[in-house]
Order: sequence, then structure tokens, then C-alpha cells
Amino acid sequence: MSSPCDPKHAPAGNVGAALMMIDSRLKSIYDDKTQTDTEQQALTDQFAASMGPSGFDDVLDGACTLIYMYMQWLRMAYEDHDKDVIECVVPNVVATMRMMPISIRPEAIPTMAGLIVAAGTGLSPSLWRKQYGYWTTEEMNPLEATAFLLAEHINRLTDDRDFATRLIADALADAEER
Repeated sequence: MSSPCDPKHAPAGNVGAALMMIDSRLKSIYDDKTQTDTEQQALTDQFAASMGPSGFDDVLDGACTLIYMYMQWLRMAYEDHDKDVIECVVPNVVATMRMMPISIRPEAIPTMAGLIVAAGTGLSPSLWRKQYGYWTTEEMNPLEATAFLLAEHINRLTDDRDFATRLIADALADAEER
């Protein structure tokens, strides 16, 4: 029986724009010579403002697609070591978010944990979230942080600072070739 949250029913969104934002955040963390957080946030805000409402929705869907793709990769990686992806990833991401009370309000953390669990069990994070209404302003930073933390988790597992970005870029290139 097919779920209404099956990824085949979900829009992929603007995965490229979402990946660009996450990759930019990763680079700012890894490289001390990049822009300051204030400059980075200003550029991100300017980029988001230039898209308009439908473009913004596309980036939201793209971020959810990233979360789904990252969790699918993590699920396969953990299963290769007889481990459960939910058990290994969710507590780590939730604990990290709890250490970020200025950027991530505590009430947003359960929603982000739900997104990760949905993705880890093969459901579309965006369709899972839409069951509960439209995204709130308070969920924007946590959504970005969730995608970022999953990408960073993958990079740490692979000991490669660009692996998560390359993983998605390669998948996008393969999809364009088809």
C-alpha cells in the first residue's frame, strides 16, 4: 500500500539552490578564510528575497529532498555495519540542535527530528511536514540546520569535507543525463 508521503508524490524542489546554501555553510565552518556569519546570512537573505514566494517554496522542497537523500545514503551506510540509521543519527542531530538555542527554538526540534525519521524510513520529509500545515518562519533556521548537520555527519563519516556536496551534485548530474 502506497503512503501519501511516498517520495514519488513529492516535488523535488530546487535541490541545486538548497545544496548551494548548505555547501556554503559547510565551507564557512571548515574554512576560517570565508565570510563571517553576518555576511553569509546577508547573502542568504538576499538570495532568498530574489526568488519570490514560489522560488522560496522550491528551495524548501529542495532542502527536504537533500534531507531525504542524505538519510537514504546514511541508512545504507549504517546498514552495511548492521546499525540502525535512526538510532545513530537522530540523537546526534537533536543533541546538536539543543546546543543551538539562539538559532533553533526548542519547539522546532521535534519537527526536525520527525523530518529525519520520516526520511530515514523512506517517506518524503516535505509531504510528511505538510500534513501539519505550512512551514513557519521559526522552522526555517532549523530546516537549514537539519540539512547542514546531516551533510556534516556524512562528511565526518567519510573523512571528506566535500563528500556530501559531491554526493548530491553527482546525483543531479546523473539525473540530467537521463
